[in-house]
Amino acid sequence: MHTALAVIIVLGVLIFFHELGHFLMARLVGVRVLVFSLGFGPKIFAWERGGTEYRLSAIPLGGYVKLLGESVTDELSPEEIPYSFAHKPLRDKALIVAAGPIANFVLAWIFFVLVFTFQGKPIYLPEVGKVLPDSPAAQAGLKPGDMIIAVDGKPVSTWKDLNDIIKHSNGKPLKLTIKRGEKELVVTIKPQIREVKNIFGETIKTPLIGVVAGGKTKFEKINPAKALIEAAVMVFALIKLTLLSIVKLIERVLPLSTLGGPIFIAKLAGEQAQAGVWALISFMAILSVNLGVLNLLPIPMLDGGHLFMFAIEGIIGRPIPDRAKEMAMRVGFALLIMLMIVVFYNDILRLLGKSG
Repeated sequence: MHTALAVIIVLGVLIFFHELGHFLMARLVGVRVLVFSLGFGPKIFAWERGGTEYRLSAIPLGGYVKLLGESVTDELSPEEIPYSFAHKPLRDKALIVAAGPIANFVLAWIFFVLVFTFQGKPIYLPEVGKVLPDSPAAQAGLKPGDMIIAVDGKPVSTWKDLNDIIKHSNGKPLKLTIKRGEKELVVTIKPQIREVKNIFGETIKTPLIGVVAGGKTKFEKINPAKALIEAAVMVFALIKLTLLSIVKLIERVLPLSTLGGPIFIAKLAGEQAQAGVWALISFMAILSVNLGVLNLLPIPMLDGGHLFMFAIEGIIGRPIPDRAKEMAMRVGFALLIMLMIVVFYNDILRLLGKSG
């Protein structure tokens, strides 16, 4: 029940804001919205206001807004044409389509502002959790629990600071100031250049001293003005990471088995809900960025596919033939079905305790 409620909240909020982006932009540029639906399939209940029917539908894996005159073939009265999507300029059409993913980025930004302001920004402390055998750290006498407070006399307050210094040392000896209990020690360590796997599984060469982070964190509260900037930086970093991950999937550096679907999202949502409200909000922010980026991919059926076709129409100076659009949509639909099969297959294997 706990997990089910978390999934309903996570998917409901993300889908609602995505469709709200389309809805608000459509209203702003003068396109009439016929239906605003949270969910697909049969409607559970609905109400009408201002010429728009608001629905809650049975399948909670998406949502949609239905616009007046979405196709040039729709039969419209002369009075309806000024409010028709198909009769609006390309700029207005593109704004309506792009507003959904943008709403997801804005939502993620709002969530991060709240987290950084009220809980704080998580900072991983430079505490040693494990010392690898026969490593430079082991030879220098480092022990689990040691807190590295300075390198070459320069204060270090986060694990990232320590990692960056070691990474840019080029293997030169470093003087580490260590706090062990009530004592402070200074040791000299010469990083070794070794081959390791990065987050995408690629082999890279980097300087290492042979320690693993203890995972100890603290939350540093940020004033609201600074939180606005820090949250924006976080959103852009996640957009970049998501795009890079997609590139690595295409290059087959990342295997398809790393993809997850609704079952995997449900599992993660349940875990984050148990960890607390701020953990769940942070998870929703990350997922919202992913949803926004994925929807901007130039695949027919997705928002990015529509934007891509609008761009082509702008370049060639005329509408793409309906038959070509229909073929593109069929290809896009087939790609999405294949993707759904892959992610459900991966989810089922995870439930069975197997790798994809």
